[in-house]
Amino acid sequence: MLRKLQSIALMMALLGIFPGCQALTGETLGENIDDATITTTVKAKLAADKGSSLIRVQVDTDRGLVQLSGVVQSAGDQSRAEQITRAVSGVKSVVNNLQLQR
Repeated sequence: MLRKLQSIALMMALLGIFPGCQALTGETLGENIDDATITTTVKAKLAADKGSSLIRVQVDTDRGLVQLSGVVQSAGDQSRAEQITRAVSGVKSVVNNLQLQR
């Protein structure tokens, strides 16, 4: 009987922790995975782009909003990075904070 009560108490404690994880980030597990997938895909496509130096662009995704930051060599690279990002599935909007190298 005591063992059963301990098991129930442990289960209740664990169930109390998991909803807390969602509350801390404000995202569900599915949204978190989607954002990670978008970030990874954008980074891979930027790295694979020929003729530009977009490897050093930082990508951060939150609920489909992608923020690009870092320094690029030209205005062409700046707009190309945004164009590549917008073409990725799941991207809802893009904030282009890329700066031009001086």
